[in-house]
Amino acid sequence: MKHVEIIIDYRGWKIVELNVQQMLFEFLGGLGIFLYGIKFMGDGLQKSAGDRLRDLLDRFTTNPIMGVLAGVLVTILIQSSSATTVITVGLVSAGFMTLRQAIGVIMGANIGTTVTAFIIGIDIGEYSLPIIALGSILLFFFKNKKVHNVGQIVFGFGALFYGLELMSGGMKPLRSLEAFHDLTVSMSSNPILGVVVGTVFTVIVQSSSATIGILQGLFSEELINLDAALPVLFGDNIGTTITAVLAAIGASVAARRAAAVHVLFNLIGTTIFLILLKPFTLLIETLQGKMDLNPEMTIAFAHGIFNSTNTLIQLPFVAVLAWIVTKLIPGEDAVAEYKAKHLDPVFIEQSPSIALGQAKEEVLRMGAFSVRGLEETVQYLKTGNQKHSESAYQLEDAINNLDRKITDYLIKLSTSSLSAHESAEHTVLMDTVRDIERIGDHFENVIELIDYKQANKVSITDSAMADLEQMFKLTISTVKEALQALDHNDKIAAEHVVKKEEEIDKMERKLRKQHILRLNEGVCSGQAGIVYVDIVSNLERIGDHAVNIAEAVLGEE
Repeated sequence: MKHVEIIIDYRGWKIVELNVQQMLFEFLGGLGIFLYGIKFMGDGLQKSAGDRLRDLLDRFTTNPIMGVLAGVLVTILIQSSSATTVITVGLVSAGFMTLRQAIGVIMGANIGTTVTAFIIGIDIGEYSLPIIALGSILLFFFKNKKVHNVGQIVFGFGALFYGLELMSGGMKPLRSLEAFHDLTVSMSSNPILGVVVGTVFTVIVQSSSATIGILQGLFSEELINLDAALPVLFGDNIGTTITAVLAAIGASVAARRAAAVHVLFNLIGTTIFLILLKPFTLLIETLQGKMDLNPEMTIAFAHGIFNSTNTLIQLPFVAVLAWIVTKLIPGEDAVAEYKAKHLDPVFIEQSPSIALGQAKEEVLRMGAFSVRGLEETVQYLKTGNQKHSESAYQLEDAINNLDRKITDYLIKLSTSSLSAHESAEHTVLMDTVRDIERIGDHFENVIELIDYKQANKVSITDSAMADLEQMFKLTISTVKEALQALDHNDKIAAEHVVKKEEEIDKMERKLRKQHILRLNEGVCSGQAGIVYVDIVSNLERIGDHAVNIAEAVLGEE
């Protein structure tokens, strides 16, 4: 049954019917389609970019200015400042990015997100359905991946505008609602109320692009004036920081500081612009008149100028912002530096023997990450706590990164003049890097098996779990000893590793037999058996890679 309210407007002496159900359905449905359109378009853009956005942020953030540019570019590609900030928080948490580099990216993300508002300002809502149709044709009638990605972008683009049209239609009747009229008058006279409204709404929706789009719709329907709209816009920018704050909960100290910078950056910007609200409003009104901007584009310009100016004001004070959040969030950051530390290319030319020593130090660091990854994996198996799996995934990411960096360094070093002994050591390091990288792959496989176990509520018996923990313990100690043998060129330790690996093989055969007995007795399900046997198999393969490292030490002259 439809809820219809009759509103009498005494000023115009006319009766207006307000269909509340239709309003809500159009607004909420339009918001859903808008959010889906932005997400779908962002995914298409991301796929077209080759899905190398994390690498882009990792490589091109050498200083805050480069960080700003990287943040702008990535946010344009994924159409979400929140997503860029979450990726940045993850990179800081993993030790791939410093806090100062992250501040630049966060500033850039705030500029990049304004592109969505400019897209909305084009105002092609009446063509949204044909655009969706074109996107559907590209998605469903072509098998080429590139065409498919373009179809995704086009479909998302059309859905974005169709959602806006529905929201706009749903909001039109609000002009007849006295309470809404009073609220906009209050926001015009009290800008802080506007900031609070914008913040709260964006925290709920978790998308500043959506709330800016709604604001553009309200302004175009003359449901809100510029004096009320601008404070709401400032609040939208504060509200969007909630995603980064949520992503930083339980993360490292550095990640929490990066999220705090996002909040602080927008709070400072809002404070500055509230102080300068009158001249800023006058500037936007002047631009609207001089450039003949439509209402949507007017808000887009206000959004763009706010974020760009805010970045220009605060960019010289990156060190100050870093200092403030360090004081606000005290504590030692326990995160390791996951980037290569010892691979100085100068040594390749000046002293190949020193370069070889530096490469060995980096290989040992990489090996230490593999041990930590295994330790986090067994903790995840025992507790089911996601923080252990996240830590293990970050370590595996670091291992892959070091694998590329060390391999490139060693390839360049191979062109230098090395003695016979150095050439042998060079070969050992090349082989060891490959083995450590494979250890990382195997513990990642185990994490995925544990994820499957948890998602499907697979139960492993207590005795089977105790056996797995025992095998993990033996495997970890074997990898540790193999790395010690490499570090000290210790033949005795290397021979001990070979013996330990034989124990791992025996244990693997024993555990498989015990598993078959449990299956026959009906105390273990088929699903549990698959998980159990695959974990055992991965641990046995890790033992093989540990013995490869030891045999390389034994074979070295």
